[in-house]
Amino acid sequence: MERIKELLYQSQRTGVVIFCQILLIPLFAQQQKVDTTHTYYLPEITVSDIYQTREIRSTSPLQIFSKNRLNNLQALQVSDAVKHFAGVTVKDYGGIGGLKTVSIRSLGAQHTAVGYDGITITDCQTGQIDIGRFSLTNVDRLSLSNGQSDNIFQPARFFASAGILNIQTLTPHFDDGKQTNIVAAFKTGSWGLINPSILLEQQLNSKWSISANGEWMSSDGHYPFTLRYGNDTNIQVSKEKRRNTDVESLRAEAGIYGNFSEKEQWRLKAYYYQSSRGLPNATTWYYDFSSQHLWDKNTFIQSQYKKEFNRKCVLQTSAKWNWSYQHYLDPDYKGSTGKSENSYYQQEYYLSTSALYRMLENLSFSLSTDGSINTMNADLNNFASPTRYSWLTAFAGKYVNNWLTLSASTLTTVIREEAKLGGSAGNHHKLSPYISASFKPFQNEELRIRFFYKDIFRLPSFNDLYYGQTGNIELKPENAQQYNLGIAYNKSISTFMPYFSATIDAYYNKVTDKIVAIPTKNLFIWSMVNLGEVEIKGVDASANLSMQPCEKFHINLSGNYTYQRALDVTNPNPKTIEGKTYKHQIPYTPRISGSGQVDIETPWINLSYSFLFSGKRYMLGQNISENRLDSYSDHSLSANRNFKIHNITASLTLEVLNLMNRNYEIVKNFPMPGRSVRATVKIKY
Repeated sequence: MERIKELLYQSQRTGVVIFCQILLIPLFAQQQKVDTTHTYYLPEITVSDIYQTREIRSTSPLQIFSKNRLNNLQALQVSDAVKHFAGVTVKDYGGIGGLKTVSIRSLGAQHTAVGYDGITITDCQTGQIDIGRFSLTNVDRLSLSNGQSDNIFQPARFFASAGILNIQTLTPHFDDGKQTNIVAAFKTGSWGLINPSILLEQQLNSKWSISANGEWMSSDGHYPFTLRYGNDTNIQVSKEKRRNTDVESLRAEAGIYGNFSEKEQWRLKAYYYQSSRGLPNATTWYYDFSSQHLWDKNTFIQSQYKKEFNRKCVLQTSAKWNWSYQHYLDPDYKGSTGKSENSYYQQEYYLSTSALYRMLENLSFSLSTDGSINTMNADLNNFASPTRYSWLTAFAGKYVNNWLTLSASTLTTVIREEAKLGGSAGNHHKLSPYISASFKPFQNEELRIRFFYKDIFRLPSFNDLYYGQTGNIELKPENAQQYNLGIAYNKSISTFMPYFSATIDAYYNKVTDKIVAIPTKNLFIWSMVNLGEVEIKGVDASANLSMQPCEKFHINLSGNYTYQRALDVTNPNPKTIEGKTYKHQIPYTPRISGSGQVDIETPWINLSYSFLFSGKRYMLGQNISENRLDSYSDHSLSANRNFKIHNITASLTLEVLNLMNRNYEIVKNFPMPGRSVRATVKIKY
């Protein structure tokens, strides 16, 4: 009992989210004679028993996958898991090494930020992050926020996007009397997959601990597919294999964790990643072997420090240095040089400071300011070599009690840009407001009505501004307005059905000054312009049900469904190029999509089934039959068994992916792998 009170008090002091163990909540309820579903509100914190409770109480749509949920998704990379979030479009070019980007509610990948342990990852060259490079081996939690999360005590960059995908890695945790943790795993499967990994954690003393983990992954990716070509009256079919799809990657991380007291913590992380992958051709009529290759390297060092000075004031600082390198080679280039070979370099220096002030028991404010310098260089002739200086300041406030949550913020963005050669994009200054609310109308029912509005933008990428003849330094930021109205509900029905939750959100997004490429002098010379306008209307729905038919058997059911109309409303004049796509669904956006999962836990074996579904889409702006991509579904199964021998826990997992063996296409002419199998052996000490 005293331990529970201590946790509540500590959570109030530190301003972080603490999730109490399920077994402790009934104990506390039993002694205090309150409902076990009750959640204790403190400024900037929610103390709750399970992640779903946090999702239900959020003022904006929040989806969380815990480590256990990720283990049951038959997912190898972060991109595989993200496909199971509602309202998300993952553009996947096929295979393990294929590029994978995420878009929330059809706003575009450039509007989606990706965070890694509380600090965002940037790519000023393209404005989008390849989430296929992130493995799930060391991921503890994956969360997706539309608009922004209810946590106002965070860096200003987390306020600066239409949504954020946050990757939270494992933090060392030691059982009583244990100072060392070792986890080793080996994964193998179809298409030559080999994926060993290891994690080491060591507690140095009561204040300090360290961790190191790494993994290597290799696959030839030579999966079979069916090539179809010809016209509707004379379709030709041939059996082919994907070529130049090999991938090899290495990831290594090391961390130092200092927990000096309940009021002071510090973390330092070093990260290194490199990959080498072939770039296969599109599977068109003239499909042929491709020799194009891409090498990537990325390293960063980031640090976070948090200090609580007194009951009312908390300070947090973050710093990061990031370096990335990309080398592209096309040895079969038909130009005078006989090959095309280029290298690109990016660097970032980033600092952030955030302060939280609790004015009253239920009212708190935060001020965050971030500064960053981004540079890019390339071995191209007359390359602009731009440098971008960014300064972001966010002021936010939040009021919370048991039936109402109000949150509001304003973000100031100041951009200064320079280029060594040619003109630069100049300076930008914008204000971005946000407001959200969650209301509980019934005292005895955990039902919430929620709303948020956000006005945000995204800057043109360096490619948009400076790339060859297509770049345009006169581009304006692309603006997005977001509206969301939803209902969230959860309930403990009975001992047989201990948990049920459901959410439904209707949303409207409008994108103006959309950056698009159009032909200028001829069809071979294009330029980036602010021309597009898109209106997006949709509904996201999700449900989770937990059942316990007897003491040692658990069944978890979950699913989500998305309906959206994302229409190009740029120009209604049918005589213009834009008029041909007026009120047509934008490319690669299905009207309907969804996913589901069934997990069965028994004393002998754990079983899991998951599926993905996507309706028809169009590869270009004109919604005509020639541009249509068929709907698809993907079904996967897995079985897991745990073994314990003394202090060692071992597990064996078998997975069958794409059970129906369909080479469906997410991106036109880039078929996905058919049926495949994976096996994983894991040992924990």
